[in-house]
Amino acid sequence: MNEDSSNKNEIVILNAKQVAKCLGISKAGAYNLMNSADFPTLRIGKRMLVPEDKFAKWIDENTRKR
Repeated sequence: MNEDSSNKNEIVILNAKQVAKCLGISKAGAYNLMNSADFPTLRIGKRMLVPEDKFAKWIDENTRKR
C-alpha cells in the first residue's frame, strides 16, 4: 500500500485552535462553539475535539441557503 492511499482512510481530528483558524474566529469563540449542544464535539477527558468530516457536515447544515 502506498502512502497516498493510507492517508485517504486517516481520520482527521481538529482541536479548538484549528477550528478557530478555519472559521476565522478566536480560540475562545471556538471553545464556545464546541460547548454548544448542536456542535459535533468529541470530549476526551478535558480535551475538546471535532472530527473533520463532522465539522464539514456541521458547516454545510448551518449555512444559510437562499
